[in-house]
Amino acid sequence: MKIGVLGGTFDPVHRGHIMMAEKARDTLELSEVLLVPAGQPMLKVNNRITSAEHRLAMLRQAVAGRHDLKVSAVEIERPGPTYTVDTIAGLIERYGGRDEIYFILGWDSLEQLPEWREPARLISLCFLAAVPRPGWSRPDLKALEADVPGISERVVFLEKPQVDISASAIREMVAGGKSIDHLVPVPVADYIKEHKLYT
Repeated sequence: MKIGVLGGTFDPVHRGHIMMAEKARDTLELSEVLLVPAGQPMLKVNNRITSAEHRLAMLRQAVAGRHDLKVSAVEIERPGPTYTVDTIAGLIERYGGRDEIYFILGWDSLEQLPEWREPARLISLCFLAAVPRPGWSRPDLKALEADVPGISERVVFLEKPQVDISASAIREMVAGGKSIDHLVPVPVADYIKEHKLYT
């Protein structure tokens, strides 16, 4: 099987996340895409994020009834800071090491990959499916190759979707009493209202 992995804080999950997962699924012919909410993201260690319980519940609401998109709590269940390389290694172990893993990330994150923990080990464990981000040009693989040798053979560039939806903007809209129904799946909007998140 070919399995996609899309990580993030998902605070909240929005239509852009779902579109990224679906486009990667279709383009790379993935059997399924795992949506993996971060426990304590290392790059956001000083930022306040909504409890894992709420973020996980919103994700499950967003993909309820789907067989192609699934939620994995692997990072939330693991204590301490979250590192992608550990997550991918754990998923490979969980799946028995027989499947191809495609880690889905934005062009902005790919640009920053040399700063991540053990980038060389990460690309030895999985392929990278790089999705465009508004305001970011396609990363220069030659420059990345200098820092992470072999990365050129492990990256697949996707040209779509061009999604300009920001979770922080959604939180601000909720706080300002504005509707977010067009930005998040309906069950997620209902969950946010019910639990008075971001107000």
